[in-house]
Amino acid sequence: MGPLEGLRIIEIAGIGPGPFCAMLLADMGADVVRVDRLDSGGNPLERPARSQVMHRNRRSIAADLKHPDAIAAIRKMCVSADALLEGFRPGVMERLGLGPEDCARANPRLVYGRMTGWGQDGPMASRAGHDINYVALSGVLGMLGRSGERPAPPLNVIGDMGGGGLLLAFGIVCALLEARRSGRGQVVDASMVEGSALLASTVYELRAAGWWDERRGSNLLDSGAPFYEVYETADGGFMAVGAIEPQFYASLLAGLGLDAAELPPQMDPAAWPQLKERFAGIFSTRTRAEWSEAFEGTDACVTPVLTLAEAALHPHNTERRTFLRPNGALQAAPAPRFSRSRPEMRLPPPEPGEHSEAVLDEFGFGPEEIAALRRAGAIA
Repeated sequence: MGPLEGLRIIEIAGIGPGPFCAMLLADMGADVVRVDRLDSGGNPLERPARSQVMHRNRRSIAADLKHPDAIAAIRKMCVSADALLEGFRPGVMERLGLGPEDCARANPRLVYGRMTGWGQDGPMASRAGHDINYVALSGVLGMLGRSGERPAPPLNVIGDMGGGGLLLAFGIVCALLEARRSGRGQVVDASMVEGSALLASTVYELRAAGWWDERRGSNLLDSGAPFYEVYETADGGFMAVGAIEPQFYASLLAGLGLDAAELPPQMDPAAWPQLKERFAGIFSTRTRAEWSEAFEGTDACVTPVLTLAEAALHPHNTERRTFLRPNGALQAAPAPRFSRSRPEMRLPPPEPGEHSEAVLDEFGFGPEEIAALRRAGAIA
């Protein structure tokens, strides 16, 4: 069983960081019930339910959140839940009658997780936005990219998933632990701006020490250093180099056939452009496979840059079962791992409303109540 076995969590369906947070909790064994809408809500990325891997490991009921009977049913579900999570703009859940105070009246111990880009208050709280906007305002986007080029959007892994969903899951677990001591729930206000800024803590540490230049692409970790860079190979592939420590840098030079005595000091930024050009020329002489073989078994911190499909087939990842293909859909396996607990794939992504009757029955609704909700169009 997963380490969160026994916890019951209600997820008000959303997109991006909310489902990712719910997936993390469900992967760890929590019983997460997803409350889906009766319609898609105009999501431009709508796709088949079974392909939505972030919906895995949980069950679904479908409800009309504009129907008073559906709202009353969700409040009743809160009575026996440990936590609820939602990702609407501030004020939406309150207008629906499902805000923190509404749910706390049903269950004072309920932890209420809120996922937004800007936070629950502040001058931008009510504005629309996406990952790129939150990462931009956090200061992180401005650091990403090469010297002389535009900032490079980092997919949606920093704002949505790392600074958003992961931080909300952490906050919910923290609040659940506190509730065991105090007997009281509380609101977890997870902002993707604040989460993204927090993920950049290493950069703030380097900046405080005078080791970080605001100019993009000129620092140790942002493609400025030749020993922390990506180099193209003869076949159009790429190798990732991360040889920061002196002993790893020595191993890198040995693999490239270079003599340290004939090169400028590793940590001299003025020499970095020259060294980078030298390294690039050498990497361009062999294929990615040849360089992978050359650095195999060394501590040079040099690895091939893989595609998603290639990553799933790499020997290290296959032995560790880093990726899974339940129902044929490639996805990352639950993580992290534990010595006794066993996070695992239990359920495929559900069809909206697939488990409505069974879930409501477990939450204490009688057959007549469930039938009445169906007849009223409150659930489906």
